[in-house]
Amino acid sequence: MKCDKKMMLLYAVTDRAWAGRQSLYEQVESALKGGVSCVQLREKELNYEDFLKEAVGISELCKRYGVPFFVNDNVEIAILSHADGIHVGQEDMAVSQVRQKVGPDMMIGVSAHSVEEALEAVRNGADCLGVGAMFSTSTKTDVNLLTKETLRAICAAVDVPVVAIGGIGKDNIGQLAGTGVDGVALVSAIFSAEDIEEECRQLRKLSEKMVRA
Repeated sequence: MKCDKKMMLLYAVTDRAWAGRQSLYEQVESALKGGVSCVQLREKELNYEDFLKEAVGISELCKRYGVPFFVNDNVEIAILSHADGIHVGQEDMAVSQVRQKVGPDMMIGVSAHSVEEALEAVRNGADCLGVGAMFSTSTKTDVNLLTKETLRAICAAVDVPVVAIGGIGKDNIGQLAGTGVDGVALVSAIFSAEDIEEECRQLRKLSEKMVRA
């Protein structure tokens, strides 16, 4: 699958911290009904068997909605669940190694925090980039915030889709207008919502407006 900019518009990154009233699977389906354009399954604590079972189920769910499915970090789970993509950070497996494992057809997303990291990732085969953190976030406490100027410079330097991530919500999506970014990746703004489907409808409209600006 080729990575299209439209996939980045409203990119949902899961966090089971808010699962409860709904299962994670049900939360993801609510997000899909609300218009998310991509789903990334991120699991840091789940054991291998449960992670794989969950990945297979959500992969099939995303295919039903025609939305690409990424797995965070775990290349083997991505392959076995027939994911459309794998996302890796700067401290994870090198992009070139990931490409050797997943073959030519799986998309590879890479976290980038500078123009240099972005260019290096693309040279090594990245199909899309996640750039941030743009705003302070409770999801990750060990990150440095990037300026809008850095985001703008990264978007101008690469020819692959770029999604902004980190502390983004309804109140600050508009601040990313004019940076050249193709969309936003959201965690708590989606999965902590009381009504995930309706929240995603609103977030998608705001993201569309931001990208057009």
